[in-house]
Amino acid sequence: MTSILILNGPNLNLLGTRQPEVYGRTTLADVEALCRAHGDTRGAKVAFMQSNSEGALIDAIHAAKGVHDGIILNAGAYTHTSIALMDAISSVELPVIELHLSNVHAREDFRHVSYIARVALGVICGFGAAGYPLAMDALMGHLAAGS
Repeated sequence: MTSILILNGPNLNLLGTRQPEVYGRTTLADVEALCRAHGDTRGAKVAFMQSNSEGALIDAIHAAKGVHDGIILNAGAYTHTSIALMDAISSVELPVIELHLSNVHAREDFRHVSYIARVALGVICGFGAAGYPLAMDALMGHLAAGS
């Protein structure tokens, strides 16, 4: 069975109440339930973690090697600042999909820079919570192709 780690970074614990005009009203618990249900239909085991700490996210990426087949990462603002997360992804040699709820390319200029995209398999953004199952399908398709 495919095992996917879904990591969510800073402020994503506030989904549903934080800037609903940008991020919607779906809570992180709703996202987790959506991902688990989608995993059940696709035969994938899903592990889920959120942290506001860059170090905790790095530790989770390191711990994923040999445990999970791939990672979906919504690094929040760390996407635009964290060379350390980029290096962690490079170090574990697992496929990673970068994910954002909002379309970061339609927002402030600083959000157009992604250190994660440089080492990610691909980027999904702008589809709200629906982006999570899209990312799961993309990751599972990649893994099935043996790429």
